[in-house]
Amino acid sequence: MHEMSITQGIIELCLQHAGGRRVISLEVEIGELSNVVPEAIEFCFAACSLDTLLDGAELAIIRIPGRGECRGCGYETPLKELFGACQQCGSNRVVIVAGEEMRVREIEVED
Repeated sequence: MHEMSITQGIIELCLQHAGGRRVISLEVEIGELSNVVPEAIEFCFAACSLDTLLDGAELAIIRIPGRGECRGCGYETPLKELFGACQQCGSNRVVIVAGEEMRVREIEVED
């Protein structure tokens, strides 16, 4: 399960930016095309954050829908898979513009 190592990376990043303060909450963006399972991140977070400054922190996961720009007709099309076709013209020449993200958007720490 690669979500465990991703979750450990999220915790490390938060600890680096928390400046030794307890983290109250964090928001993480996960794109629908990123091949990361948000529920697995939530599960791993509870275990990985034990006995750290993130223990008990509220984790909010924001799912970013997949979107692509068609090189054939210029339409910005929703994508449910990495190599999806344009919903306007059917072309497979679609460049992903959103949905592969995986980032910590915000952390809230104690004063």
